[in-house]
Amino acid sequence: MRRTAISVLGGAAVFASLLAPAGQDPVPAADSEPVFPAVDYAVAVDESASLAPEDMKAEKAAAKRIALGDVSSSSQVTVFGFAAAEKAGQQVVDPVCPRTTLNAAGREEVGGCVDKLRSRKKSEGTGTDLPTAIRQGVDDLTDGSDASVPRVLFLLTDGKMDVEDSFKYGDPSHRAAEGERQLKLALEEAAAQNVQIWPLGFGDDPDKKQLDQIAAGGYQKGCVELPSATPKAHKVDAKAVGTTLEKIFAAAHCLRHEEGPSKRPPATLEIGISPLATVGSIVVDKGDPEVKITYIDPAGDEVPTTSGKYKNSRFELAGGSGTVEALKIVDPLPGIWKVKAAAPEGHRSLPVAVSVLWQGELRGAITMDPPSPQVGEKVTVTMRLQTREGYEIKDPRDYEGLRVRSELTGDGFSPRTLELADNGKGSDPEASDGSFTGTVTIPDDADGALTVSATLTASGLSADTRSETGEIAPGELPVKAPVELPDGDTHPGGTVTGTLDVSNTTDAPHTLRLSVADVKDGLLSVEPKEITLKPGEQGTRQVMVKVSPAGAFGDRLGDGLDLSGTFTVVDTTDDDRTLERAPVSVRVTPEPGIWEKYWWAFVSGAVAIALAAVAVVAWLGLRKRRRDPFGLILQLVSEDGTVLNEHKAGHGNNKQWYEFAVVEAHRSPRIDKRSHGPYAVRRSREGGAVVRRGGSRMALPVRGQVQLTEALSLALGGTPGAGTRPPQGAFAGRGGQKPPSQSGPYDEFA
Repeated sequence: MRRTAISVLGGAAVFASLLAPAGQDPVPAADSEPVFPAVDYAVAVDESASLAPEDMKAEKAAAKRIALGDVSSSSQVTVFGFAAAEKAGQQVVDPVCPRTTLNAAGREEVGGCVDKLRSRKKSEGTGTDLPTAIRQGVDDLTDGSDASVPRVLFLLTDGKMDVEDSFKYGDPSHRAAEGERQLKLALEEAAAQNVQIWPLGFGDDPDKKQLDQIAAGGYQKGCVELPSATPKAHKVDAKAVGTTLEKIFAAAHCLRHEEGPSKRPPATLEIGISPLATVGSIVVDKGDPEVKITYIDPAGDEVPTTSGKYKNSRFELAGGSGTVEALKIVDPLPGIWKVKAAAPEGHRSLPVAVSVLWQGELRGAITMDPPSPQVGEKVTVTMRLQTREGYEIKDPRDYEGLRVRSELTGDGFSPRTLELADNGKGSDPEASDGSFTGTVTIPDDADGALTVSATLTASGLSADTRSETGEIAPGELPVKAPVELPDGDTHPGGTVTGTLDVSNTTDAPHTLRLSVADVKDGLLSVEPKEITLKPGEQGTRQVMVKVSPAGAFGDRLGDGLDLSGTFTVVDTTDDDRTLERAPVSVRVTPEPGIWEKYWWAFVSGAVAIALAAVAVVAWLGLRKRRRDPFGLILQLVSEDGTVLNEHKAGHGNNKQWYEFAVVEAHRSPRIDKRSHGPYAVRRSREGGAVVRRGGSRMALPVRGQVQLTEALSLALGGTPGAGTRPPQGAFAGRGGQKPPSQSGPYDEFA
């Protein structure tokens, strides 16, 4: 299910719930509306003459980043510049953006009016009147506003208070002291009006001591009772104004902040959104309005940059035509988002920076083991972290700064505080796994009902209180059903199998009801839902936890999800006494594709094909070698069997034919290698050779001959049966042995 943003009253109610004491159960996990608490804030921007142009540009970008990045459509913002009034007709405050509600239209308006901020000329007042700036901020935040909505003033300045030339502070010799007095009064007024002040100093010489005084002088209670929400002063380099203001804005507004990379376009920047996030804004500081941004979700799909719904999320873009833009996403798909920045030539010199501001809901699932303990027995209490749908949370960054408070209450004894920790020590089995564990001994005077509760509080995450009830067991329980359910790894629609070690020592049957709690309805179920134990029965029963089909997970399945729930066994025969509440964890991964299922077959097939290919290549090579005529001794034989010429064949062509011609056939016949000659020879697989003459082919056995011309035949030398008489006279070939006494006019051709 997906929800819409709520009104200011809803936001105020959630803010109040963040400070609620332990012991109050909210609505069940996965059934509540996502809530986006509102904050009214003012941004005071130093416009004194000491500002460099790049400093003013950084201040503008910083103001836009927090205004456009706010996740609540009910928040209101005011932006004004300030310096000092040093002559008649000058003014300290330069109103820029009147109070604006940050709905879709308001975010666009703020993105434009912030550009009206400017650096003052020397003739307009060069000082820094901090008391007046603070009073202006307090007035903007309190005039006609809802007192139940948190009020925050962000004060950006490049130096320290300078009112020595401001005539409104009296005699020149007393102006500095009067300025300090007025600053103190302005801070007291801010505290009385519940206005927090978060000062940010930058430039060459900001007064950190004075900034600390300002932070401590305003209202100190934040959006949540955690140190991170208490106002603090910051001193940074001018280049880091945008990032730092975003961080302190997140702290003051109880938002989570993630800083991403910075690159010059064209570039793709990646930023992660937590599975806890119910609403978030991807803020892009483009530097140049000509830079165009495309957003790609973790599923690889480009999301719309116009307001509307896509898949199960809602999108709203603001500031797209300016130097800073923000894409607000309700129910964002968790995972790594890609922000693609493109820019035309001439607009690629400035880096593009990306960040995320988000709020979320952190849920807990609490168990007490055993659920029906005896007096004096030590019980183990575990609070497991999960999303509102019931997905496990194991990344410590998602719950950084979390505070867990727990206590045991019941009939007959005063409340006992429990220490739950996720440090891997004592009863906690593993550190930083999102499971907080502690132990407590049931008091001797306990009698009747028991309740163990735990409250989770973290900045940017709505508070959650979980409780489990039990009852003191009068003695050894007659019916027991501990479960053994290993952590499972399956696919949508799959099951994880476990066992119940059942024992019924009574003489009556008992019916046990099985279920899975603390998870969104439908994601996990148990089979069977009921079992009946016979009188005196002892043994094991098989149980299965079934995972919903893939459609129940939508786009959130990704590469896999960890589902977390509580396996519960209740004895309906014994007034619904809880016998077992055990954590169940199931890793759900997408159904494998054809490759994942049958990779072994593909690999085996590929290996077989490769081996076959190797065999074919080897066979072709062997065949080629067997046909290669290299080394054959070709003999020209006369009609009377005389060997007239011997010629050693070389390698053949690509088809292994050695082509040749017979030259001077009537005088001194010999074989001459010649491409495209009238004759060709290659080896035969059966032995001997094959002779090609014209369009016909003839076998040339080892002991045979092939007629080439009327007077000449071709034989293979070096074998019995070929001509044996030596060549003589004028027809002697090169290979013949000529008698020493003989010579002729053709000897040079031998």
